[in-house]
Amino acid sequence: MSKTVEISLGGSGGQGLVLMGLILAEAAGIHEGRQVVCSQNYGPESRGGASRSDVIISDEEIDYPEVEHPDVLFVFNQASARKYGPSLKPDGTLIYDSTFVVEPPAHAGRAFDLPITRLARDQVGRDLVANIVALGAVTVLTGIVGREAITKAVLGRVPKGTEEINQQALKVGFEAAESVLSRQ
Repeated sequence: MSKTVEISLGGSGGQGLVLMGLILAEAAGIHEGRQVVCSQNYGPESRGGASRSDVIISDEEIDYPEVEHPDVLFVFNQASARKYGPSLKPDGTLIYDSTFVVEPPAHAGRAFDLPITRLARDQVGRDLVANIVALGAVTVLTGIVGREAITKAVLGRVPKGTEEINQQALKVGFEAAESVLSRQ
C-alpha cells in the first residue's frame, strides 16, 4: 500500500517557507529516493505578504500535484493559522509557532505548539534560522523524513559559511520536538 503525505507550510514572505519546502522535498526525493512534488504560493511582496509552500511525498507516482487538504500543516503566524487551518484533514497534524500564533485553529487531530522563533532567537541567536528550527521539529513530530536526510538536505541548500549555525538550528528543532513528545 502506498504512503502519501501532503504537507503545507504557511507564514509570511521572508520567513523562509519556500526554502523549507525545497529542503523537505530534497530530503525525501534526493536523500530517501521517494517521489515528491513541491510548489509555492506567495504574494507580490518580497517580505510580509502571505507565503505558502506545499510538499507531497509518496512511495509511488504522484497523480495530482496540488495539496488541497494537507495531512500536516505548519504555520508561522496567526494569519496563516486562520487562512490554512480549515484545510487541514480532520485527523491531520497541526504544528504552529506559538511565538506568533496565539489562537490556533480548532482541530480534532494532533496539535503541537512550539515557540519556534523564540527558540531560534534564544538558543541559536538569530531569528533568521527559525525555518530550520521548524524543519527539525516537523521532522521529529511527523517522521515524514529521517533526520539524516533532512540534515543532508539542509547542508546542501544553506549558503556556504552558514552550515554550523544551521546545524545548530536543526538540532534545536529536534530537541524541542523530542521534549514535546516526551511530555505526552
